[in-house]
Amino acid sequence: MAASELYAKHARVWLPDAGEVWRSAELTKDYTPGDLKLALQLEDGTEVEHKIDPKTNNLPPLRNPNILVGENDLTALSYLHEPAVLHNLRVRFVDSKLIYTYCGIVLVAINPYESLPIYEADIINAYSGQNMGDMDPHIFAVAEEAYKQMARDERNQSIIVSGESGAGKTVSAKYAMRYFAMVSCSSGEANIEERVLASNPIMEALGNAKTTRNDNSSRFGKYIEIGFDKKHRIIGANMRTYLLEKSRVVFQAQEERNYHIFYQLCASAHLPEFKAFQLGCADDFHCTNQGQSPVIEGVDDAKEMSKTRKAFSRLGISESDQMAIYQILAAILHLSNVEVKDQSADKSSILPNNVHLMVFCELMGVPCEEMAHWLCHRKLKTTTETYVKSVSKMNAVNGRDALAKHIYARLFSWIVGSINNALKSAANQHSFIGVLDIYGFETFDINSFEQFCINYANEKLQQQFNLHVFKLEQEEYMKEEIPWTLIDFEDNQPCIDLIEAKLGVLDLLDEECKMPKGSDDSWAQKLYNTLLKQNAHFNKPRLSNRAFIILHFADKVEYQCEGFLEKNKDTVNEEHLNVLKKSQVDWLLKLFVDDDKATRLTNKRSSVTGRAGPSQRDNKKTVGLQFRQSLHLLMETLNATTPHYVRCIKPNDDKSPFIMDPVRAVQQLRACGILETIRISAAGFPSRWTYQEFFSRYRVLMKQKDVLSDRKQTCRNLLEKLIKDQDKYQFGKNKIFFRAGQVAYLEKLRSDKLRNACVRIQKTIRCWLARKKYLRMKRSAISIQRHVRGHQARCYVKFLRRTRAAVVIQRNVRMWATRRRYQQQRSAAITIQCFLRAYMARKQYYKLMYEQKAVIIQKWMKGWLVRQRYRRTLAAIVLLQSCVRRMRAKNELKKLKVEARSVERIKKLNIGMENKIMQLQHKINEQHKENRELSERLTVMQKTQTTEREKQSREIEHLRRSEQDAKSKAAALPSLLEQLSFLQHELENTRREKKDLEVHTKVYKEQTQQVVEDLNMKNTLLNSEKDELNQIILEQASQLTEIKTNVENAEQLEKDLTEERSRYQSLLSEHLDLEERHRDLTEEMNITISSSKLIHTRTDSNYSSNSSGFSQSLGSAEGEDSPFKPEQETPAAVDLPVLLKLQRRVTELEQEKHSLWQQLDKGEEYQQEKAKEVEEQRTVGRAELDLETLKRQELESENKKLKQDLNELRKSLTNENSDLAPPAAGSLSYNILLDQLTSSNEELEMRKEEVLLLRSHMVRQEALKHKDSALGEGVNLDLNDIPSFQDVDRSTDIHTLNEDGELWLAYEGLKETNRILECQMQLQHRGHNEENRKLQEEVNKLKVEKEQQQRLLAQSLLLPEDARIDASLKHEITRLTGENLELMKKQEQQNHTMRQLKRDLKFYIKKVEDCEASPQQKSKTSVMMAPVRAVNITRKEKEYRGMLEYRAGDESRLLKNLVSDLKPRGVAVNFIPGLPAYIIFMCVRYADNVNDDQRVSTLLNSTISSIKGVIKRKGHDFERVSFWLANTCRLMHCLKQYSGDEVFTTHNTPKQNEQCLANFELSEYQQVFGDLAIQIYRQLIKCTENNMQPMIVASMLEHETIQGILGSKPTGLRKRSSSSPEAAVTVEVLLQCLGLFYTTMLQHGIDLELIKQLVKQQFYIICAVTLNNLLLRKEMCSWSKGLQIRYNVWQLEEWLAERELADCGAKETLEPLVQAAQLLQIKKKTEEDAQAICHMCTALTTAQIVKLLTLYTPVIEFEERVSTTFLTTLTNLLKDRDESSTLMMDAKKIFSVTLPFTPSSVALETIQIPASLNLGFLARI
Repeated sequence: MAASELYAKHARVWLPDAGEVWRSAELTKDYTPGDLKLALQLEDGTEVEHKIDPKTNNLPPLRNPNILVGENDLTALSYLHEPAVLHNLRVRFVDSKLIYTYCGIVLVAINPYESLPIYEADIINAYSGQNMGDMDPHIFAVAEEAYKQMARDERNQSIIVSGESGAGKTVSAKYAMRYFAMVSCSSGEANIEERVLASNPIMEALGNAKTTRNDNSSRFGKYIEIGFDKKHRIIGANMRTYLLEKSRVVFQAQEERNYHIFYQLCASAHLPEFKAFQLGCADDFHCTNQGQSPVIEGVDDAKEMSKTRKAFSRLGISESDQMAIYQILAAILHLSNVEVKDQSADKSSILPNNVHLMVFCELMGVPCEEMAHWLCHRKLKTTTETYVKSVSKMNAVNGRDALAKHIYARLFSWIVGSINNALKSAANQHSFIGVLDIYGFETFDINSFEQFCINYANEKLQQQFNLHVFKLEQEEYMKEEIPWTLIDFEDNQPCIDLIEAKLGVLDLLDEECKMPKGSDDSWAQKLYNTLLKQNAHFNKPRLSNRAFIILHFADKVEYQCEGFLEKNKDTVNEEHLNVLKKSQVDWLLKLFVDDDKATRLTNKRSSVTGRAGPSQRDNKKTVGLQFRQSLHLLMETLNATTPHYVRCIKPNDDKSPFIMDPVRAVQQLRACGILETIRISAAGFPSRWTYQEFFSRYRVLMKQKDVLSDRKQTCRNLLEKLIKDQDKYQFGKNKIFFRAGQVAYLEKLRSDKLRNACVRIQKTIRCWLARKKYLRMKRSAISIQRHVRGHQARCYVKFLRRTRAAVVIQRNVRMWATRRRYQQQRSAAITIQCFLRAYMARKQYYKLMYEQKAVIIQKWMKGWLVRQRYRRTLAAIVLLQSCVRRMRAKNELKKLKVEARSVERIKKLNIGMENKIMQLQHKINEQHKENRELSERLTVMQKTQTTEREKQSREIEHLRRSEQDAKSKAAALPSLLEQLSFLQHELENTRREKKDLEVHTKVYKEQTQQVVEDLNMKNTLLNSEKDELNQIILEQASQLTEIKTNVENAEQLEKDLTEERSRYQSLLSEHLDLEERHRDLTEEMNITISSSKLIHTRTDSNYSSNSSGFSQSLGSAEGEDSPFKPEQETPAAVDLPVLLKLQRRVTELEQEKHSLWQQLDKGEEYQQEKAKEVEEQRTVGRAELDLETLKRQELESENKKLKQDLNELRKSLTNENSDLAPPAAGSLSYNILLDQLTSSNEELEMRKEEVLLLRSHMVRQEALKHKDSALGEGVNLDLNDIPSFQDVDRSTDIHTLNEDGELWLAYEGLKETNRILECQMQLQHRGHNEENRKLQEEVNKLKVEKEQQQRLLAQSLLLPEDARIDASLKHEITRLTGENLELMKKQEQQNHTMRQLKRDLKFYIKKVEDCEASPQQKSKTSVMMAPVRAVNITRKEKEYRGMLEYRAGDESRLLKNLVSDLKPRGVAVNFIPGLPAYIIFMCVRYADNVNDDQRVSTLLNSTISSIKGVIKRKGHDFERVSFWLANTCRLMHCLKQYSGDEVFTTHNTPKQNEQCLANFELSEYQQVFGDLAIQIYRQLIKCTENNMQPMIVASMLEHETIQGILGSKPTGLRKRSSSSPEAAVTVEVLLQCLGLFYTTMLQHGIDLELIKQLVKQQFYIICAVTLNNLLLRKEMCSWSKGLQIRYNVWQLEEWLAERELADCGAKETLEPLVQAAQLLQIKKKTEEDAQAICHMCTALTTAQIVKLLTLYTPVIEFEERVSTTFLTTLTNLLKDRDESSTLMMDAKKIFSVTLPFTPSSVALETIQIPASLNLGFLARI
């Protein structure tokens, strides 16, 4: 591709600039090879010329297209060079407010100098588990990548954070460690994550200080290894520090501070524990006031001190050790104020009364005189003698400062060691992640030993970085199998050798330090002599002999030699240390343990050699040597790990937020290796596209015929046609690799193609619009002509009409005048006739009315006379009939009495009476029992009635007296009324006479007074009405106010109730989580204890019998093998604030409960009063029934006696073996017996009739008694239809009659048989209909299958052969899978049918055995009962009571089969929903029935524990959790429904009310099961969230539902982990998942209201996760993505509508996502657009709106970014909103759940236990 093509007119380039480093310009004319100048125009319109060097012919770098600006990854840029990198970072940082950017494997972090809401827990949760390229750049993404690689590759990781001071290294490292602490949980040791994080404030306090560049600059390097176990949980940490800046303890530059801990200590000097330190403010001490900046804006040192102390305590450092640390720090402050006096040139002294020295010695526990002496003197040793020499003031001050630095360094090292001990874990470390927070490359005006060491470390790190980047590039090329050449990169090994090699800078420095008279000047001369001509990276400044220059990888740095030797030696006067070692403070001696060890080691060596060895100073390692060794150890650690790089950039030196200084930014980019990474990438193939991405993006450059089924070949053909130079790209296995600039060229071709297409479309549309305009103008001209001509014709017609109208008007006016005159005359005549005719008509009417009334009076009088005569006649006839009927009845009675006395009659009547009498006797006994109960109740009722009767009698007596008084007063009333009327009459006469006399004199006066009185009265009335109206208005206003306040109070109460419910449920979940955690820890402790005691013999003391009560059983879930063993461990410690909150809440709930109980008591009193009235009415009926029962019993007993006499008589008459012969007929004895028999028969007949009447009456009474119960609903007890014995025709045969109503019973049996046959016919009909429906479904299914196959065949014919084979194979696999599923379902149904048939077969076998045994019994009974007529005895069906009997101790067996081992799928499909809950409750009813409280508590506690155990073990299984949520709710509802409370029993049937619990009140267990249901509900939400989480973002954001509206953009090295189109997760997959959840919950019988709440929660999770990812993914914020999101949301809403869930509130939870999608699509330019956004986006916060608009990224060239002005306008409009400032939605938020009471219609007595549950030990009662 020639330069002339790239540098054409309108191409944009970058020009060097002194102020802005690079400026953008545009070519005004094309460039041709050979031109020496480029004609350019800057962005401000200035035209310039750029000269081209003819030798190098280097053209200015090209600028990337706008669509590539602001990318997340710098390697995604087509042109990779310095200006492109700088511009991309500036756009992201300044315009988009994004501080993180990828540069290949490096994360570039720019310090924003203000706090951003992008580090909350929600952000951490959003990045957790995500791939690095899926989300926007973030430090959390790097931390997640390290954590994931550690878990996946089993390899240690390192995160290297570097940058200059003030760039934000410490904050980045701190957030990385916070991420590890959040995403992993500690194992074994509690709160290990908090300990790791607690080390940060301590290290910042002791190792950070304010500098001119940074308010919290780390003045040391540190490497923290965070250890993990095999489960990737944090178990500990270890910290290594490097090169603490000790000189800061005694010296600070202007505007800088000492370490933070000194200022924190001074700010807390007022505390009582610090009084002994005698501290003051920071300005009082020399080591804290040198910088003259003791305060940092926005930082409270006292609060920071409190945080530091809390961190010490959290790490386990005791209070005494803390006070010792503060004591030593205070001593250092006082030591810095010790003033040294100058006595002479080489002599100095300290005043003996120096206050600060005295305080220092007191705090350090050393003698003051000795310390003062050795501060001003030093001991010199020679081979023969030792003598003391005084030192000058300068040397004394230096010795004092060296002592302070040494003490602080030892203290710092001890604290680091203590932190490491606190973070050390006893468990084995499996892997670790190291976080290196180290200083970046530094260059100042004066650079000393510290800068030299820092830059040396950066040289080593840069070398490791270059090798790692090169290695990754090489691995990528080899993986894709493309040819590659060795990439040349700048190796800094010569510079490293210059520093650390033999005879290098450090080696010469150590050698000079060993010289007795070594100095900085002599060392400089050695450097010049040794290195100046041998190494190109070493140089000497021209104007200095005490400095040297080293050419580092980033820049040249000049180092001043002054102070190098002293800092490298780091010497301290030995006498000072000896004085400190004599300290009386034991803690101080811990700091100098290492010095003592070194001294003992030196003495030991000298004693071994037998000669005086070197001094301790000579054996001590120099600082440079120590740093070099620690750096080598660090590099070995880093090389053994997988590194991850974070480069921190300082945007400006003024600490201004979101302002970038280009010069400073470029310096740091060069120093931190970012540009070197870019150069390495640009040297190879920086742009990399997968074949699918390339095809999707550049499909517009192809023609239809160029598109092949093979994507690789299609892309290959396109590139060969577009780019002629094949060296510009390479084809890999999965990707296409491009050289720098090729993607920009392809983007230009794509843009030109789209622009040409737009031009063509515009041309066609403009042609169409112009033609349409011409045709419209033509039609308009014709229309105008037509209307003008019409107007002229209408004007002429109007003239003619006016002329004709004038004639017509004249004619009509004349006619009107004449007609009016005629009508007046006619009207007068008609009026006269009208009045005359009316008079005549009224006269005739009055006459007719008079005659009509006379006729009516006659009619009514005649009718009354006739009716009177008829009534008299009718009464006489009725009297005559009654007399005749009475006479006939007497005759009939005599005849019946004669007939009843016959013997034959008695025999016939007594047939079958024996069995009936026995039955009657049994009923009599039952009636006796009932009578006793009723008599007891009657006694109680009589007592209550007696008291009420007395009370009522007193009231009646009082009323009678009142009535008598009223009657007496009423009797005197008529006389008084007569007197009153008489007096009124006289008074009226008197008044009339008086008025007649005065009428003439006072007429005028009375009229005037009357008028005045009327006016006054009216005025008074008006005033009163006005006052009344005002009063009414005021009352209405007060009522309205009260109503408003009541409404507000009600709304507030409802809101408080909702908040309280959610707070209670969250506390409950926290409590349950704590219980779960305590239980796990206890189990682990028990396992540890048991494993440790296996080798010992257990004695009786090892066991403890701890009986767990109700509270313990509720809070524990036992193991799977022994789910019902009581716990034997002590409860965990409860958090005191949580306990206080719970106690307060319990008190409030008890008060509410007390008020509710009072209301309930009032309601129960009212119900009891009402029940008493009903009971009184029933008592009367029962008393009558008892009397009739007694009468019936007497009659039956008499009947029995008569029957016995009759039997004896028969025996005596028929006994053939008796000695006495029967009497002969006609004898006297025979006649006597016959008379007795006749009389007995008559009496027996009468008694029998009375018995029948009483029985029928009792049956009616029983029917009336039970007509409202469940047993009486389906029974028709209308006994009036039973034919009585009196209604039987006497002429029929006496043997065929059934006087007991047996024929009626037979008739009823026949009707029942017919009813059964009818039910069987209906069942058969339904079965046939079901079979017909199934066949129809199969036919429809076959039709659908046929259509699918036809459609598939049609589609496959259009595909290529390979794709056709794949499609047919996929279809065949899908079909076979469906058939297999159907066959499995059929097999399950057949197995179920076989089990049912086996149970039926066993039942029928048992029935056959009973039938075989029954003939033998029948034969025996037939022999015994031969003379008696055979009677059919039908077996009654058992009436079950809805209970399940079980033995004590079977609870564990029951719950193991019913809860622990139960598989929900078979139960949910084959049996009624909630079957386990019903079975458990039926067992509870049995325990309640036998009044065994131990059984009830054991069963319910064991049930709770078993359910908790199942949820704990199988909490990830949605089906199991849903199943037990349904059963827990059902069991809770059963406890309420059968509790007997009227609130719950209103929906019950009478039978269910009879089955209520009788002995125990289980309201506490209702609450416990409610809490358990809430716990399971929350677990169900977590389960659904875990199932949906992987597919939400992929389906709602990543998948392109509407094909063709998106085009993928270059994504750089960090490719998004997009799956293949075949395996993509679509919205349909998400809807299928939701549908599966919904169907499963319906099958399990979860209440519909609860399902709605769960669906609402699921949709909230979808909205929150989608919106959070949208806010963290810049490439997703585009117009087309907004369209796709709205389409996906519409599909979710359709899913809700199909299942009638639109009213559950789920749609409202999607409102933030809908508004975010609308925000991406709405116009964003003018102020009106901003106002529209404010009105539209009510569900989004201001931070979310601004973030979305900031991230808005055009996908195509025709879209525009949101301007900064528009964002400012929108922010000003939204600033008045009162809302949360959080950016992310709380994806972990769970709405408060309500569990509405839903009674069950299932009758407990109808429930049968399936054999598959293995509950044969339960028996139905």
